[in-house]
Amino acid sequence: MGGMPLNDLPWWRWRARLRSALHMLADPVFQQDYWVAGRDGFGDVTDAVYRLVEDSWLDRWSAEKYIGTVVRDADEAALVDAAVLRVLRILHEVGADAPATTYLAHPDWPEAVRAAADAHRLLAANDGEDPAAPPRSLEVLRILTQVG
Repeated sequence: MGGMPLNDLPWWRWRARLRSALHMLADPVFQQDYWVAGRDGFGDVTDAVYRLVEDSWLDRWSAEKYIGTVVRDADEAALVDAAVLRVLRILHEVGADAPATTYLAHPDWPEAVRAAADAHRLLAANDGEDPAAPPRSLEVLRILTQVG
């Protein structure tokens, strides 16, 4: 996100928030160290789910709608859709305000993590960033997505 050209995609700020959510959802160590531990600066699992779908309405339609704007191509769209569907299925079962431990204990959580990781790796690589870098804080995300 930091190295992504600001004019690369029309909705780059939405992509940055989408990538932030995927990154956190894709990293089980991060989830234990931050969400379960209740550490500040990165939000919680509900915040990540909200960033995943907030501006894009990916909870209502396919990422294919955003090819060329939020996602680059059909490969990215398919991986984002897979991650969104898996995460939202769990959200609907456990509730939006469930603690992180409830999400992480859900039997389908490992599959949601894998789907988010697949999407995160492709989007990060396509943006010229290291997919293995640790997730950025919400403050860093806010700074990166400021205009002017």
